[in-house]
Amino acid sequence: MTPTQISQIAFYFFAGLAVLGAILTVTVRNVVHSAIFLITSLLATAGIFLTLGAQFLFAVQIILYVGGIMVLFIFVIMLVNLDVALHQLQFNRQKWVAGLLALVLGSQLGVAIWFARAKGSLDIPSGRTGTLSPQNVEQFGLALFEKYALPFEIASVLLLVALIGAVVMTKKRI
Repeated sequence: MTPTQISQIAFYFFAGLAVLGAILTVTVRNVVHSAIFLITSLLATAGIFLTLGAQFLFAVQIILYVGGIMVLFIFVIMLVNLDVALHQLQFNRQKWVAGLLALVLGSQLGVAIWFARAKGSLDIPSGRTGTLSPQNVEQFGLALFEKYALPFEIASVLLLVALIGAVVMTKKRI
């Protein structure tokens, strides 16, 4: 097997794992299992980044999303009173709307893949085997902290507000 074939096999494996994890995230009934499947999907996405040669995005995906955001999700799940949520009204009557929407989105994806194959632009780029380029990370850092400093700070303030909101929501009323 050539390195390109191995890279494509790894890409398809991680893509399938990400899709399977996403489907299981929304279909299982247990909230903790759903969070674990979301972690699986995020790890598979990190694997996709690695097969495409984006080592920096791989590391950011692992550290930020799997390491940080999912820990926050797990804490919120454990702190929220799930007994109240189980006794609330369920939205089981809207299954046909969800099925119709899934059918429409699936058909759009099929048409997009069909047109991409007709043009011949569906080739998956092979992964690079080299090491992380310092120039690439340096350019990313300069762009992030010079050109995009304000959106970066706004995103950090929004995350702080979300964290404070999660703590306030889970706080017991006296």
